[in-house]
Amino acid sequence: MTATTPLYIGCAGWSLPRDHWEAFPAAGTHLQRYAARMTCAEINSSFYRPHRPATYARWAESVPEGFRFSVKVPKQITHEARLLDCEQLIDEFIGQCSHLGKKLGCLLIQLPPSLAFEDKTAQRFFSAFRSRYDGFAVLEPRHVSWQTPQAQALLIEHRIGQVAADPSPLPEGDVPGGWPGIRYFRLHGSPRIYYSSYETPWLEELAITLQAQAQDGPTWCIFDNTASGAATANALEFQQMVTAG
Repeated sequence: MTATTPLYIGCAGWSLPRDHWEAFPAAGTHLQRYAARMTCAEINSSFYRPHRPATYARWAESVPEGFRFSVKVPKQITHEARLLDCEQLIDEFIGQCSHLGKKLGCLLIQLPPSLAFEDKTAQRFFSAFRSRYDGFAVLEPRHVSWQTPQAQALLIEHRIGQVAADPSPLPEGDVPGGWPGIRYFRLHGSPRIYYSSYETPWLEELAITLQAQAQDGPTWCIFDNTASGAATANALEFQQMVTAG
């Protein structure tokens, strides 16, 4: 894999289940230990509450040069404002997470299941978003209307990739959509969301797919089945598969 087409593998958050401590260095903070083995992490806590710029800067300083963070856009923007009249909220969020510097690899916009695609609202939101942030970004919609050609065309226009989620409430929602310049897989755990571990044969097939896709642009694989610690084990196993391949 070249430096310009990385395959990032990691978890939602960087907690280290005690059962897997031996796979990580003994010294350092949880983030430092985690980043010694993984290549990325998804920051979900930003969805619930803001973090100080100094906190983001400290996180960035704690990880190796090639490590990248994705940051989840606050629910104030996606679930409360529902993408409407939220320019000031976008300013505040970008002002905070931009202190990750070059370690900021992607922004994740997850929409509530009830939020349907509405062209005028989406166009205004993504125009405001892109006037403030030019880096990689992905959308995880959960209403079927975002799968229409009109919605997909808007995502391509604004260079927004669509998350490939497992499981997904959308038809073909388990494959990347939107702008093809980035691919972002969010594995929530199946059949029991957030809990279930992924079986080795399923991961092996995914490894083949992602290694091929990563030749064309940055590809992320985030394990979000964190409720019982399965994410860490799956990410470690998946990383070995990719390295071996």
